Amino acid sequence: MLQAGIVGLPNVGKSTLFNALTRTRKAEAANYPFCTIEPNVGVVEVPDERLEPLREISKTSVVIPAAIEFVDIAGLVAGASKGEGLGNKFLANIREVDAIVHVVRCFEDEDIIHKEGSVDPIRDIDIINTELVLADLESAESQLDKNRRRAKGNDKEAVANAALLEKVVEHLNAGKPAVTMDLTDDERELLKHFCLLSSKRALYACNVAEDDLANGGNDFTKKVADWAAEHHGAGSCVICARIEEELSELEPEEAKEFLADLGVDGSGVSGLIQAAYSLLGLASYFTAGEKEVRAWTFHVGMKAPQCAGVIHTDFEKKFIKAEVVSYPDLVAAGSVAAARDAGKYRLEGKEYLFKDGDVALFKVGG
Repeated sequence: MLQAGIVGLPNVGKSTLFNALTRTRKAEAANYPFCTIEPNVGVVEVPDERLEPLREISKTSVVIPAAIEFVDIAGLVAGASKGEGLGNKFLANIREVDAIVHVVRCFEDEDIIHKEGSVDPIRDIDIINTELVLADLESAESQLDKNRRRAKGNDKEAVANAALLEKVVEHLNAGKPAVTMDLTDDERELLKHFCLLSSKRALYACNVAEDDLANGGNDFTKKVADWAAEHHGAGSCVICARIEEELSELEPEEAKEFLADLGVDGSGVSGLIQAAYSLLGLASYFTAGEKEVRAWTFHVGMKAPQCAGVIHTDFEKKFIKAEVVSYPDLVAAGSVAAARDAGKYRLEGKEYLFKDGDVALFKVGG
């Protein structure tokens, strides 16, 4: 299962957000730096409004949503790349995740310590990104030296690695994260082998005060959104981690009423989970029958046999055809029989690229 790591400076609300995401008190949240040392890991269901209509059509009581893992990583500080604040350990934790949810403090509160002495989200983002870039620069230079030595022996793989690493080192030396490099598809695939921290895609989660929720944020969140888009090609979302943690302890109807009282339509955590799911390059297809309705996770770009293999490896090996209907067509028809009568079901072969929202039944050999 792919993992999204929650990172940020100390005391920005990472552990509180993790508790809200996972509906647990697993992560200690306290008003002092390095409250989290060992990373907390939680499996989180991906909210999907399409599951309930499919359940009604299938006349089943069993619904199984997709899931991803979130990892609550301890707060980084300036100097982490040189070991400050247990930096080496925390950077290693980031290296193990597949994408980053960067929590940024966008609220004023004199009772909650800010290690830098003031609230400045762009400065805070820069501190984290600088540490990731510096750690990557040291790693890339070391890998470049090794590959240059191997390249002298006409090792073709080392020659290609060295050529790309030279570009990486130049980019990192300019203070830019590897994820913003302009690369070919082949270079981007090769870059994965270097395990660079700053090559991971990121989502910026702006943690605001309760009063800012109804307005969709504040001046801080606008700055973060503009900066993320311009400098990192990344998205951002607005959440109030403290409120979300309270919501996680309520029943769905109570949570809905609570949000309505705040003047908010929905939970920011739901949007964050969906954004992280997309950030990881994931999408969902469905199986729907009397036994259960289930969302299956696949990587965008997977073909039909690979998607069948998500259910069972034998399904990929013995794949024959996939019977597919799009979610909108099935719901519009109101039943499987009506969708068939309308000609909305189709048989797809091995080259079919699955789409988010496909409802599928696989035909496999014996």
